[in-house]
Amino acid sequence: MHKYIIMGPQGSGKGTQAKLLKQDFDLSHFSVGDIFRWHVQAHTKLAARIKRLIDAGELVPDEIVETIIRRRLDEHDWNYGFILDGFPRNVEQAQFFLESYGLDKVIHVDVSHEVTMERALARRVCGQCKLDYNLIFHRPEVADTCDVCGGALTARPDDNEEALRQRLNDFAEKTVPALNLFEDKGLVLRVDGSLDRDAVQRQIRTGLGI
Repeated sequence: MHKYIIMGPQGSGKGTQAKLLKQDFDLSHFSVGDIFRWHVQAHTKLAARIKRLIDAGELVPDEIVETIIRRRLDEHDWNYGFILDGFPRNVEQAQFFLESYGLDKVIHVDVSHEVTMERALARRVCGQCKLDYNLIFHRPEVADTCDVCGGALTARPDDNEEALRQRLNDFAEKTVPALNLFEDKGLVLRVDGSLDRDAVQRQIRTGLGI
């Protein structure tokens, strides 16, 4: 069983890399962003609060994030292990995770702020089937139209310059210290996220020895 965390700023491609590992190694992929969006779509009690924060580009409070992650991991449907995407976001959450679950490796997808802004602003999502696109790497055959279901492609409400800059500032101020904590424990595998998708994945697999 393998327990991995993948970390990086918005637009680093960490979600894509996590999905590639999931499909080839039977890992469960737990994306905090996806869990938040599920709450919004399912109109749960947390939905209105989460939606308001996400639309404003703000981080969801630690206590909500920790509760959601704890509930998800406690389902124990990860027979071959998991890769966690979007958590922890600060030192306190990192300490909580290490004390509660243990960890094999932290994958740090390292990219510059300029690259993350460019990539994140190019993201689009289908309003019907929710398939993700990126106008840099994965353009639809017909502009603004999903290749699979024909639905309209739009940017996420939180993919705007002001919200992205706020999230990048939060990453630098809060998440980088968590990365430093993992680094001190010898857990971090750093990869160059500015390369193409397959090159980044090769770096990850080589570094993990898988």
